[in-house]
Amino acid sequence: MTENVLPMLRSVLVQRYEQIKRSLSIQLGSAELAGDALHETWLRLQRDAHIAGPVVNPQAYLVRMGVNLAIDVRRSQSRMLSAEDVQELMSAIPDPAPGPAQVAEMRSELEALKAVVNEMPARRREILILVRWENWPQREVARRLGISLRTVESELKAAQEYCAARLAWP
Repeated sequence: MTENVLPMLRSVLVQRYEQIKRSLSIQLGSAELAGDALHETWLRLQRDAHIAGPVVNPQAYLVRMGVNLAIDVRRSQSRMLSAEDVQELMSAIPDPAPGPAQVAEMRSELEALKAVVNEMPARRREILILVRWENWPQREVARRLGISLRTVESELKAAQEYCAARLAWP
């Protein structure tokens, strides 16, 4: 009898579906949960290669199987957050975007930096812009301007020191 257990259980599930669903509804307290459990039961019967041992009462076996699967589903759902929980967590995360006061402050600092950079000699200003804002390699700046790498390094250092002193940066 162990060889024919799965086909027999499938057959009993199809033939006595309404009776099994009523039993599950009573035990689980929900017709919807009972329907979901029966669906999972059917899928399990399709996936399993075999069920060990003879089954004396197939209907009771299927009801027990449905209850166990429903318990598994409830456990997995209890570990998931509800939509409200997710929303609450998301609202607790601070917005990384700067606020209006911070934006205004950054704009003010940028305008001050532009003014300081515009006060510099043209070559020093160009070296600073090419190296720090446009990310050019210092060798390429030296080649473009027709000056030595050492001159680029010293002009860049002087430009940075000038900005720091004028803007009171550490």
